[in-house]
Amino acid sequence: MTAGETVKNIKLTIEYDGTDFCGWQKQIGLRTVEGVLNETLTKVLNEEVEVIGSGRTDSKVHALGQVANFKSDTPISLDRFPRAVNSYLPPDVAIISAEEVPMDFHARYDPKRKTYLYKVQNGSVCRPVYRNYAYHYYRRLDEEKMRQALGMFVGEHDFKAFMSSGSPIKKTVRTIYKAEISREKDLFVIEVEGNGFLYNMVRRIVGVVLEVGSGRLDAGEIPEILKEKENCRTRRLAPPQGLYLKNVEYEV
Repeated sequence: MTAGETVKNIKLTIEYDGTDFCGWQKQIGLRTVEGVLNETLTKVLNEEVEVIGSGRTDSKVHALGQVANFKSDTPISLDRFPRAVNSYLPPDVAIISAEEVPMDFHARYDPKRKTYLYKVQNGSVCRPVYRNYAYHYYRRLDEEKMRQALGMFVGEHDFKAFMSSGSPIKKTVRTIYKAEISREKDLFVIEVEGNGFLYNMVRRIVGVVLEVGSGRLDAGEIPEILKEKENCRTRRLAPPQGLYLKNVEYEV
């Protein structure tokens, strides 16, 4: 850091196409969003940078509003910061905005709400333009049944049955504030907003909703599934390319 400059805590809002990334978290020998950001910011600012993300996203998962923060005494004005850094970033990741936040702001520990989108292309033919950006589901889907199923998830529930194995998380109760569905021609968009999400929770919710929409499961069974402690009945994990981290909300 340069002597004489004031250290700032900088909050970044980031968008990325997850197709060619091995997820968010940096991993030796693999191309990840965090790794690319750290490398690029270190180069541009001429100081070692390690960003803190709001949470991990898996390989091929996209983000419209991922949030990260880091501390720096960079003299670059924050209104110019995105353009200055984006010129060095690859085309599948970009900083949308940069702002100064209190020094105790922490992107990972301070979120109050997160919103995810999941896109499903429904039809007999997998459309190439959606290949990397939506899940092609060929069985006919009933939108109203899917809406009914999503409503079952709203409120505070123990989502242990919707968490993939391997997660160290012990507290599995989460609150879903909104779970909605919209449609434009053959593209369904599911939107889920909550105070936090377990590993693969959204993709398992989508898997169950698609089972209901295709008539293979009754929405009335969802409350019983939520009471289960194993994911035996939520094994249909919707694939990653349909998932988008839409935004992360803080009280800052």
